[in-house]
Amino acid sequence: MRERLADLAYAAGWRLVRVLPEPVARALFDRAADWAARRGGEGVRQLRANLRRVVPKAGEQELDELVRLSLRSYARYWREAFRLPSMDLEAAYAACDEMISGHENLDAALAEGRGVVAALPHCGNWDMAGVWLVGHTGGFTTVVERLKPESLYRRFVRFRESLGFEVLPLTGGERPVAAVLAERLRQNKVVCLLADRDLTAGGIPVTFFGERTMMPAGPAHLAATTGAALLPVGLWFTEDGWSFRVHPPIRVAGPDGVAAATQSLADVFAADIAAHPADWHMMQKLWLADLPPSRRRALERVLARRRDTA
Repeated sequence: MRERLADLAYAAGWRLVRVLPEPVARALFDRAADWAARRGGEGVRQLRANLRRVVPKAGEQELDELVRLSLRSYARYWREAFRLPSMDLEAAYAACDEMISGHENLDAALAEGRGVVAALPHCGNWDMAGVWLVGHTGGFTTVVERLKPESLYRRFVRFRESLGFEVLPLTGGERPVAAVLAERLRQNKVVCLLADRDLTAGGIPVTFFGERTMMPAGPAHLAATTGAALLPVGLWFTEDGWSFRVHPPIRVAGPDGVAAATQSLADVFAADIAAHPADWHMMQKLWLADLPPSRRRALERVLARRRDTA
């Protein structure tokens, strides 16, 4: 029942929000964000704990305001997502094109025929970054988890495909997703992957804002096995638009260099997030220290076995 209600809520959002005048929609989403900040649910408390690591010198009142602004930023992401299907995508691309820096790093990698793995954190509006990328390169490939119910998953896939994205399921596809991504890169195309959280046995341990966590191996591994360029991308909101930064490529010295490259990704992400903390939408547990003791011990055992067999 809860999954069905979630599907209906998203369906209503896509139908209703796009027909509201922009000032009305903005006011509604801002009020919802402020209410969530005052209510202080589990996700909000975790967001606060995460932001405390990003801005360790912040006092309690400053942290209160940062949490409120971060929730407004996250609400803005959803407001824009719901309105995107009715937006003029060419105008949106033009607006983004004026606010992007470092696109020469992307252009150079594609000119070399290497393909590009663009690694992004959960910041700003990654769908708008995708709109810019479609306008600039003609398209790209990304991966999404299968949501429940299936109707909600299909709704998100249709939404992103309508923007020009090629969307692959993380599991349950006709072919293994890693094989398809490698094929796209060898065709000199762009693959975009969210890359700032992976608390599974397959994650790579990194130091992030001075504490241990784990990030996905996929971006660096794909770059190592295909020769593609690994480009970190920073994203944040501006007062009336979006800003993106394509960083210079991170060197991946073959399969043995995946861990070092993933740490370099974490360092670049940290610098951008520290500069724009309110636009980092991380409301889940991220650092190992925040995990339940049993879960933390299980991950530590996995990491120890991995070190022993390296």
